[in-house]
Amino acid sequence: MEREKRNDMSSSRKRSFTFGAYGSVDGHTCEDETRPESAEGNILDILDSPPRDRQPSRSASSNQRDTEFFEIIEKLQGSRIDEQRCEFPLPLKSRLLTIGGELPLVLSPKLGGYWVDPPLERLADVSPTSSCHGLDPESYDLMERDAEARIYHEFFRSRYHHSFTAVDPSLGPLVLSVLLEEEESRLRVILRMKECSLHGVFSVSLFPNIPSAVELAKMLCDRVTVSKFEAISYLKAPELITAFDEHRVSPNFKFGILYQKNGQFTEEDILCNTEESEEFKELLSILGETIQLQGFAGFRGGLDVCHGQTGREAVATSFHGREIMFHVATKLPFTDGDPQQLQRKRHIGNDIVALVYQEGQTPFLSDVIKSHFLHCFLVVRRTPGPEDAGKTAYRVSVTAREDVPPFGPFLPDPPIFTDGSLLREFLLTKLINAEISCYKAQRFSRLELRTRSLLLESLQVELATRSKCMMGNPSLSAPPSSEGARGVSEGTGGFIENFKRAIRVRSHSFETLGVTRKTSGSASQKPKTDKDGEGDKSPGHLSADSLGSAELKDQASPQEET
Repeated sequence: MEREKRNDMSSSRKRSFTFGAYGSVDGHTCEDETRPESAEGNILDILDSPPRDRQPSRSASSNQRDTEFFEIIEKLQGSRIDEQRCEFPLPLKSRLLTIGGELPLVLSPKLGGYWVDPPLERLADVSPTSSCHGLDPESYDLMERDAEARIYHEFFRSRYHHSFTAVDPSLGPLVLSVLLEEEESRLRVILRMKECSLHGVFSVSLFPNIPSAVELAKMLCDRVTVSKFEAISYLKAPELITAFDEHRVSPNFKFGILYQKNGQFTEEDILCNTEESEEFKELLSILGETIQLQGFAGFRGGLDVCHGQTGREAVATSFHGREIMFHVATKLPFTDGDPQQLQRKRHIGNDIVALVYQEGQTPFLSDVIKSHFLHCFLVVRRTPGPEDAGKTAYRVSVTAREDVPPFGPFLPDPPIFTDGSLLREFLLTKLINAEISCYKAQRFSRLELRTRSLLLESLQVELATRSKCMMGNPSLSAPPSSEGARGVSEGTGGFIENFKRAIRVRSHSFETLGVTRKTSGSASQKPKTDKDGEGDKSPGHLSADSLGSAELKDQASPQEET
């Protein structure tokens, strides 16, 4: 009875979630997947069960005790691996589902949660010898994270204008910028709030007198209830405001590349590949250039360029003013005896978009790679091209989580490419647009909103405090420029590292104003910064609580790069 009660308690415990390479089993699991027993339950079962062939005498041999000890370890490790394993649909193991003579590139999970393009019903009429192989690359438009992020830099910063700050009881911190364009006789206004920035242009002829800052703010947002704005007199305010407006704008991207051989159904199989076929190398050469990581001076995407801890080679490229680093699974370090290959998954599992190259007819299951960050996969399969052309053709499919909105460029019909340069243009554009579109998914949009809120709060405090110091307020001393200003002015890059900076900036603002800062029960670590100053761009530091609570638990993972 007592043992059964312990088993019931252990099975009722909730499974913990971690990011990236450390578990990450989420709601997108297969319906027929059996839930593995918890580690605690395994320990109790093993310790409570009578040992095999054990004699009642107390003089058991040391070899027998060692054998039992390793059996315990094996059972515990097996449970840990099962938590990350997604069972491939059983029907595919017993019979082949053929659509138009070929298996589909992607299959969605039984429970759904993903969309696939093109959908399976469209594949029935796809012919690998069709003459339509793609669209004009001039129609491939790159998306922008924030189309209005550069308005202040373009129209305000180099011209005479005024900026104001306030703290609204309901909306929180506000930063308002006003520019009078005399030649056009109009007012250009930007109101920055936690949720978004509002931009408007008003004709001066509409007003008998120039409106006040409060009136202009209410014209852009009728929810503004503040009755007074404070003017900003800090001389470096345009620099800080520009950094805040453009904190989401980054010319750098990193994507994962997975190599799936024929017959490989699981995450462990795919991540354990070490050899590269000539066909796979050919696709890598289309995407970019193989570079030596040692001493590489470009965007490194979190890879080690000094000590060789992340491999010797990588694939990188430049594309329309953007730097791209690919985390190629076969080029990342391989660890013998580790079926999970955490040294590889710590990078690929922390990417948002990954490309899968298939060699063979085995479909890719949308949720086979367990990660809280991976939201989209581009799947590419080599296929026979037209006989008269004598070229290799590639078929492309896309799958993403259901809350990721569709993005261009759209797949041609049929989704087959025979021109390598056209394939490169399509894939790189699709990868960049996929990541930008993934930021609109619920998990990322929630974290991004929190990032913006903290950055705006620190910006408003910084501008207000420095303006009062500029006016000679003796009750306040200027905040240190080493950390407080740097946290905002160096806010370029992805929003995750800016979230960490926002925590540090807010801490300095609290200390400057004499406000007691709340501390959590566990000590937090400051994120590492490399010698290039770009910081650790891997979001693996974030715990699952950072997406569900109002406080970031900035704890470095055990696999964090040095």
